[in-house]
Amino acid sequence: MAHSADQYYVPHGSYWPIIASVALTVGVVGAAQWFNGNASGQMILFIGLAMVVFMMFGWFGTVIRESLSGAYNEQVDRSFRQGMMWFIFSEVMFFAAFFGALFYARVLSVPWLLDADMSTNMFLWQGYSEAWPTNGPANIGGDFQTMGAWGIPAINTLLLLTSGVTITLSHWALKVGDNAKTVLWLWATVALGVVFLGFQAYEYVHAYRDLNLTLESGVYGSTFFMLTGFHGLHVTLGTIMLIVIAIRAGKRHFTADNHFAFEGVAWYWHFVDVVWLGLFIFVYVL
Repeated sequence: MAHSADQYYVPHGSYWPIIASVALTVGVVGAAQWFNGNASGQMILFIGLAMVVFMMFGWFGTVIRESLSGAYNEQVDRSFRQGMMWFIFSEVMFFAAFFGALFYARVLSVPWLLDADMSTNMFLWQGYSEAWPTNGPANIGGDFQTMGAWGIPAINTLLLLTSGVTITLSHWALKVGDNAKTVLWLWATVALGVVFLGFQAYEYVHAYRDLNLTLESGVYGSTFFMLTGFHGLHVTLGTIMLIVIAIRAGKRHFTADNHFAFEGVAWYWHFVDVVWLGLFIFVYVL
């Protein structure tokens, strides 16, 4: 039953938050055990992850049923939007920290080491310069090549920019009530995301096999994989979210006036696009 504009929907008692807390605790304990060499840690981690997946299906399913039943009014819709805005803001800060690490290493630390006093220079290798990347001696990870910008990274940039267009076309189609085009452009966005991830996986194989570019390749290798890897994780999550939304759109869960779930995923996907543009410029091009 729908609630009037001056009422706020208060959900019934839910056990999903408790399951979420237990699942995350099990996963963290399992990861800690695994990283410390405990043979059972890997299994405990997978159990925790399975519990997280079960919780997400159950909890989001409950929210979807409540939304379709008309339990949410405009005030609840505003709270959802504010929550998604704060979530994306937290993700912005997440990547800002990593971009900050890249800036600190490249612009501040490397020149500082060159200008430091002799007590510091004695620990550096002969011929050290502030050129980026700081390869270092070959026997300690310096024998590697950087990833060029105008191959797979440029293709992936084009793919994500195109996906931003397709998700926008899907949104426009939803607003005018054309459900067929809404679903079509959503699945097109999913396909572009999957192709992006496939190219990134190939890029990682190429880096390890042909360029000797690994996580152990100094600060360049660590920042390269840290930034691109976390972005790839976000693309993976965004693609899963798009698949869910595409399935829901196919079942006509959304209308021109009531489709915040669609908009929330679209906001997230545009955020992923913008982050990649920063990555392409500061990690690959410069």
